[in-house]
Amino acid sequence: MTATLPYATIREIFSRFREAEPEPEGELEHVNAFTLVVAVALSAQATDAGVNKATRELFKIADTPEKMLALGEEGLIEHIKTIGLYRNKAKNVMKLCRILIDEYGGEVPSSRAALQSLPGVGRKTANVVLNMWFRHPAQAVDTHIFRVGNRTGIAPGKDVAAVERAIEDNVPAEFQQHAHHWLILHGRYHCKARKPQCPTCLIRDLCAYEEKTE
Repeated sequence: MTATLPYATIREIFSRFREAEPEPEGELEHVNAFTLVVAVALSAQATDAGVNKATRELFKIADTPEKMLALGEEGLIEHIKTIGLYRNKAKNVMKLCRILIDEYGGEVPSSRAALQSLPGVGRKTANVVLNMWFRHPAQAVDTHIFRVGNRTGIAPGKDVAAVERAIEDNVPAEFQQHAHHWLILHGRYHCKARKPQCPTCLIRDLCAYEEKTE
């Protein structure tokens, strides 16, 4: 496993990320906490662009649990049938809406445990909602972040939970709020799985992977 980079190096890496993209944002379109939960739940095994295309019209007519239930499962399917696993996801959204109404007064809860009690919402989804909507410095580790964390030495770990803890432990506090956005963007567009763009990488002189491959 790649050794963890020194504090000063990690601080410099995130300083560069912040200088390049001061206010990174998630790419899933939403209008409130409810639509964010739905969008993130729909994004499992799907691209953000594909989810956005499917939900753009959906959220104009169903932006609350009540409106989504009124639309019905078949009505929801008509909007999301281009997304993978759409039937199972539609069932989960309907169940999620009912629970939000019955147990949370129609509001999206702001604790990880409560969010994870909702159908189709795992820890990663809960962390995305906590970070993007409630501004809690939660770290949603996807395949990009797992790769970047291990490859660079920023947050090495044998599994997703370990990488999540490593980000929380290693990244200076002032960068925690946007850390997972910066890491996702770096993984998507620069530190790619098969062809990392090392020659044009913003942190090539600091990255453990670059040192190992030269």
